Amino acid sequence: MDPSLKIGIFGEAKTVVSDKNTAITHGSGSIPVFATPAMIALMENAALSSVEPLLPEGHTTVGISISSSHIAATPVGMEVTAKAELVEIDGKRLVFKVEGYDAKEKIGEGTHQRFIINKEKFMKKNEEKRAAK
Repeated sequence: MDPSLKIGIFGEAKTVVSDKNTAITHGSGSIPVFATPAMIALMENAALSSVEPLLPEGHTTVGISISSSHIAATPVGMEVTAKAELVEIDGKRLVFKVEGYDAKEKIGEGTHQRFIINKEKFMKKNEEKRAAK
């Protein structure tokens, strides 16, 4: 495990709610507000961006678990910010506290886990999986 990874590392990701990331577009609802899947993806991006620059060359992280609540709707045109804080390191498993905010209020919160992988080995395994089908 890379010694530059430390508890408390913080990441952030932003987007503006548009027709491309509403519940209607994602198929997760029938009204034009920020989709829960889009919020989760933004939270994952905040976590990824917090640790990616600190990993050894050829490594990245993959999401393995997320538990979240989407507690407030955000209309089209409003900016959303996801924040991630690294709260636990267990070997290659990283645990993040994640939150989402719009300009008015907290819209989501949860816990997200990522796993550190070697990109080349990971992709080789996936290519072998595809070839075996």
